[in-house]
Amino acid sequence: MFPPKLTHSSSSSSSIASERKSSGAWASQSSSRNPVSLRLYKVLGTNYDDESTREALQTLSELYANTSSTNSKGKEISKDVNGNNDFLLGDDDDDEQLGTEEEKASILVENTPGEAAVRARKNLKRDMEIRLAEGSRHFLKVLSQVDEKLVAVQKQVSAMHISLEESEKHLQLTNEASKSLLDRAGNLREERQEVQVQKSIVSLFLARFTLSEEETEALTSRDVPVGKRFFQAMDKTEQIREDCRVLMAGEDGPTKAGKDIMASTASQLEQGYEKIFRWCSYEFLQIGRDSQLEVSTTMGEAIRRLRKRPELLNESLASLSLTRQTTLTSSFLTALTRGGPSGLPRPIELHAHDPLRYIGDMLAWVHQAIAGEREFLEALFSMKEDGRMVGSAREFREKGKMTEEEEWTRELMDAAVGKVCVPLKVRVQQTVRSQESAIMAYKIANLLQFYKITMTKTIGDEAVLSTTLKEITDLAYQTFFDSIQAQCRSLARANLDLDDTSLTPPIPILDHVQILREIMAVYQSSLGDEDKDNEDVVPEGKAQSGAENETQYAKDASGAGIGPGSGFLKIGDVMVRPAVDMCLNAAEAKKTLRPGWDMDVFILNCLSYLLSVLEPFGFTRSQRVMLQETIDSKVEELTEEHYHNIMADAGLDQIASLCENHDGSEPLSHIPGIQPAQLQSALASFSRWLSSSIEVVSSSSPRLSRLTLQRLHTQIHHAALGRMAKAYGMVCERVRRKENRYEAAATLLGTERPFGQVGLLWQIFGLKEEEEEEGTS
Repeated sequence: MFPPKLTHSSSSSSSIASERKSSGAWASQSSSRNPVSLRLYKVLGTNYDDESTREALQTLSELYANTSSTNSKGKEISKDVNGNNDFLLGDDDDDEQLGTEEEKASILVENTPGEAAVRARKNLKRDMEIRLAEGSRHFLKVLSQVDEKLVAVQKQVSAMHISLEESEKHLQLTNEASKSLLDRAGNLREERQEVQVQKSIVSLFLARFTLSEEETEALTSRDVPVGKRFFQAMDKTEQIREDCRVLMAGEDGPTKAGKDIMASTASQLEQGYEKIFRWCSYEFLQIGRDSQLEVSTTMGEAIRRLRKRPELLNESLASLSLTRQTTLTSSFLTALTRGGPSGLPRPIELHAHDPLRYIGDMLAWVHQAIAGEREFLEALFSMKEDGRMVGSAREFREKGKMTEEEEWTRELMDAAVGKVCVPLKVRVQQTVRSQESAIMAYKIANLLQFYKITMTKTIGDEAVLSTTLKEITDLAYQTFFDSIQAQCRSLARANLDLDDTSLTPPIPILDHVQILREIMAVYQSSLGDEDKDNEDVVPEGKAQSGAENETQYAKDASGAGIGPGSGFLKIGDVMVRPAVDMCLNAAEAKKTLRPGWDMDVFILNCLSYLLSVLEPFGFTRSQRVMLQETIDSKVEELTEEHYHNIMADAGLDQIASLCENHDGSEPLSHIPGIQPAQLQSALASFSRWLSSSIEVVSSSSPRLSRLTLQRLHTQIHHAALGRMAKAYGMVCERVRRKENRYEAAATLLGTERPFGQVGLLWQIFGLKEEEEEEGTS
């Protein structure tokens, strides 16, 4: 049993600390090299609070319990604190391991206190080996029992292997005995399946590669009409030929069955196509004579199938084209002379006295006929919709980009209206050549231009109708330009009346400009919405009905056509420039003959009137720019004259000129004409002019009042007054300079109105100073 100080370290820690403290003095006095003291200090300094140390001490305490007993055979047994037998004392094997008698005696002596600890320090290794040996013996005993069980299991497995081998031998003998019977049954089953497969193949072959009697009758008999039953029989025949290609592509070449099937179906299929061709030819003759064209579902399907035989389709379409040519030509002549059923609508030629309506009705009839033909052909060839909005322009594609159906449609439409072009061209040319009015000729040209563009987008520019419309459109524009050029030549030859003293535009100019106004109104109505959005000014009241309100006009190929945006340039050059030249030349001639006649006011009145006519139309921009430049130059000249006139009337002309031309070589007050007395007289005259002249305040002038455009009147007068105010300010500034040597310059300027104050003069004139205007801008 261990001492209490060793087993209860926690309770003795405080006492140990006190002993260490009390023995400190003694320890310092004793020798540090004394082995007993060193051992004592080591024992006393050991910390028993460590968990591992405490567990080790607990294990030793259990191993060397201080109680022992002797078993029934007289052998002493050592026990732990729990009373378990740790090991036997006095056993024979143990006696051999213990060795000497003294060691055995030491084991038996356990009742003396402290002896267990001494024995543990002496025999610890041996005691542990004993305990390990006891555990090994127990483990070997258990393993021997397990080994006996495994031997028994191995015997059972061997017995099972023997039984399985015997069963396999028995099964093999049974299979060999029944093999022949199974082979026979399998052969019979395979033969039965082969027979069933052959039977189904024969049935399917006959159903797929032969036609029934009803189907053969539908293909070949005339009693069965072209319809759903006929098309089903053709579909099956074509399917048979398609499926028969497998029989024709064998390794040994085409089979006899395949050749026979292909030959019989080819004959039947050709009879079917011949039947479709005869039926289509008859139907085209019936449809071609009707004005209302309708395509049935059967007709569309027949054409679709006949496309596989191009020669038959072309022959049938040729008969349709001839029929439609005759029908459309007859219908056009009937519409011209007889009108519609029961006289409604009335004959077109009844309106021959109205050229625009006459030509418009003929072109409208042709356009409607073209539209009807196109709808009929599109339905006939089952053409898909092109996604075009209703009412939007149709885009004609080039020949290389068209589909086969579009090429057929274009050719058939061109052929259908080819004969109509002859009577149409003759009547339009007669009507155009008989026109004397430039305005009517221009309206007819615009109408023809619109229909030419529309037809070109529908049937192409190489069609007969497009070529015809181009020729008559060129003729109409040529007639129009010949008419306006003749009018311009007559305008250039016109002379002004020498006895007429008025400054308003003369009658030849008024007549010429009126014609120009009507032409521009017609052109304005021919512009589309997009072109009108780009104009400077859109005039009111230009929404017109009829063909003139169409939105697509293109420039003519010969250069004489009129299109949106740039089409009016030629008309403007032909009509506006001669009018301007006539005004300038005639004014110069009359000025020479009548010196007192105001040429500048006359020219401004004429040009302003012409500009006012052009301003509402945005497409006249180039002509308006040219006129505005001419007007601006004339306004500058007239402003200069008016400025000198009012300066002379006000008495400032001489002194302003002297001040402006002064070179500074001598004082301004020494120059004759602007000496103080003369300056005082001029300023007094200017003051009287300001007080008595009503024209200054009312912005009126006898000469400028003859201008028809009030805006020019105000502009010229205000510009002249502004220059006068600047001239007065320049005179005041020069007078105030010291180098000009005017005595009491402020008094000299302040004695007369406006008292040397330029700002006051601007207020009198009712104008704003230029500096203020520049600041606000």
